[in-house]
Amino acid sequence: QVQLVESGGGLVQAGGSLRLSCAASGRTFTVYTMGWFRQAPGKEREFVAAVRWSYGNTYYADPVKGRFTISRDNAKNTVYLQMNSLKPEDTAVYYCAARRSVVAITIQREYDYWGQGTQVTVSS
Repeated sequence: QVQLVESGGGLVQAGGSLRLSCAASGRTFTVYTMGWFRQAPGKEREFVAAVRWSYGNTYYADPVKGRFTISRDNAKNTVYLQMNSLKPEDTAVYYCAARRSVVAITIQREYDYWGQGTQVTVSS
């Protein structure tokens, strides 16, 4: 099992920045990909970004490209999501997820472990 704990959410004005963290523990050696997803009220959970644990390859959803940056610190077993130029439409609960594979990394049902989520609210 792998446990994931997110932190760093909060309330920010449009144009501002936040950094989310996701600390992984347990059988982290089984994890190949870490991802961030988000779910806004009344909407389905959607892919935001992912990073391959070993090589650091990154992937982004179109709405966040150029504004969000995913990174990882292997020594700390932690993944980060730096969010800049935030917009009201970025408001959502953000979830960290871990996958025991490097394929299908944008598909939420393929992920094996999930954090509890952290709320991000962007005011206009």
